[in-house]
Amino acid sequence: MLKTLIYDGTWPGLITCVFCSFEYKWQIETIQQNNQNIQSGLFVTSETVITDDVKVKRVLLGLEKKIGIQGIKELYYVFLSELKNMELLILRSIVYYFKPNNKPNLNYANDDILQIKKIVKSVSRERHRVKAFVRFQKMKDGLYFANLEPDFNVLPLIVNFFKDRYADQKWLIYDLKRNYGIYYDLEQITEVKFSHTLDKNHVSIQLDDDELHYSYLWKNYFDAVNIKERKNTKLHVKSLPKRYWKYLNEKKLL
Repeated sequence: MLKTLIYDGTWPGLITCVFCSFEYKWQIETIQQNNQNIQSGLFVTSETVITDDVKVKRVLLGLEKKIGIQGIKELYYVFLSELKNMELLILRSIVYYFKPNNKPNLNYANDDILQIKKIVKSVSRERHRVKAFVRFQKMKDGLYFANLEPDFNVLPLIVNFFKDRYADQKWLIYDLKRNYGIYYDLEQITEVKFSHTLDKNHVSIQLDDDELHYSYLWKNYFDAVNIKERKNTKLHVKSLPKRYWKYLNEKKLL
């Protein structure tokens, strides 16, 4: 009988679903997160899967032998894409990986593998852009705060970059779209979540007295180095999509 697997929405939870599908030889119709409206087809039973670290470790060790750390990283990128039916794509791919194939994750003739490569490319591009376009603002308590709404859930992919780059500052990067953030207190990274959803267009924060002054200095510098005669709007928007502009001082200050 077909099954709908329900899990907690985490990466370990999804990998536990993969283990159970192998262990019990389940035929999976869908894999859904427990915070979604659960939908199942006719003659489909629902099964709630509890995250199990032991099962997760067994699956990941097996995958490492078949496709290496890089292959597992690609699957994780697919998970962070949050695309529709990404769970089934990951499950089908892992089933394929465990077949007696040579370097299965490099078989671009397989439709699922090709789709994974495309998703990884898109998520990697978003990760790179977020690293480049995050703009911190200093608050009255000395905390450096930045907010953004990336297309994909890339905060887990930029933690180490910002921790290494701003090791001597307390900072918080908050994803307004997913209502959670990463906070660095000079010692460790902590995931934080506000008790209420923030307004995506108006985030009220208490800025340090000098912050607005520095923002205008940056705006003036940007204007000074800009060569109007060589303006190429099409290329500019391609390199710096408009959806990021509201987070950039050089764009939002008039």
